[in-house]
Formats: sequence, C-alpha cells, structure tokens
Amino acid sequence: MAFSGETHPGTVKERPEETEGFTLNHSMLRVRDPEISLAFYSGVLGMKVLRRLDFPEMEFSLYFLTCLQDGDTPPEETGERTAWTFSQRGILELTHNWGTEKDPDATYHNGNDQPQGFGHICISVPDLDKAIDWFDRNGVTYVKRPEQGKMKDVAFIKDPDGYWIEIVEPARLKGMGQ
Repeated sequence: MAFSGETHPGTVKERPEETEGFTLNHSMLRVRDPEISLAFYSGVLGMKVLRRLDFPEMEFSLYFLTCLQDGDTPPEETGERTAWTFSQRGILELTHNWGTEKDPDATYHNGNDQPQGFGHICISVPDLDKAIDWFDRNGVTYVKRPEQGKMKDVAFIKDPDGYWIEIVEPARLKGMGQ
C-alpha cells in the first residue's frame, strides 16, 4: 500500500476531492535590499531568479527564486516563464518594498524573536560538511552549527535580513525524532 500521510489529531484522512492538484508553490520573505539579498541567495545558496515582477503603482518588486535541478527547463519567454514559475514547488519569493534599502531603520521581524511566529525556511544539501565549509568561506552568520545543541547534523544560518535558514543533509536525518 502506498504511503498516504501520517494521521494525527486534527488531520483529515481522505484528501477532499476539491483539493486535487493543489500545490504549495512558494513562501515569501520581505527583504530590505534586493541587491544584497539576491547576492546571498544566488551566490551562497545557488538559487536562480526565475522571474522579477514590478508593481510601480504599489512601489514593490517580487523576485521568485529556486534551486534549479538538472532537467529543470524554465521557458525563455517571460509570460510562459511566469506561468511555469507559479506551477512549481519550492519557490522562494523575495518581496522588496521600494525605498527600504535607503532607510537605515527598515527591518523585518525574523519570526524567531518574540513574539515568535514564522520560523525558517529549509535548504537540503547533498553534503552537509561541504556546505558548512562553503558557508564558512563565505562568512555566513550561524544561529546553530551542526555540532551544536541537541539536534546534531542540522545547521541554521541567517540571511542578510536575519531570517533563519535550516540546512540539512537528508541522508543524515533518518533517525530524527525517534
């Protein structure tokens, strides 16, 4: 029998028919300075910008990024690429409200300070040790290194706006939570 999800209090056993085809497409983070954030997400985490959408009347821009894998072929034509982007899984949307990059007081709540709310995003890597070495060489700020704390083999780093990013190597997590 195929795995159909864990059952816990509050979960619905059968997926409502009306939800067939629903996909978690993206999560959004507000960023103060898109140039600094894009350098981090593309240069340190290897993400590619799929699409930038500007909204001059509301003075903000959206940047949609992902970790492209071999075989991923986003369309060249912008309209088709926009539709393709909104049909994918695991997209990160960075929202830039124009002018925040010039405002020394502009900050965003990282979700982990009080009151807590949003926690983090997660990036899976093929080799945690190599990723940590890469982050060290790039001066990344850590919340927690893999050898620290009770949860070994899990790292947390910060992006330029202070958002937490969990870094995991899936093969090392087989015994987690048991």
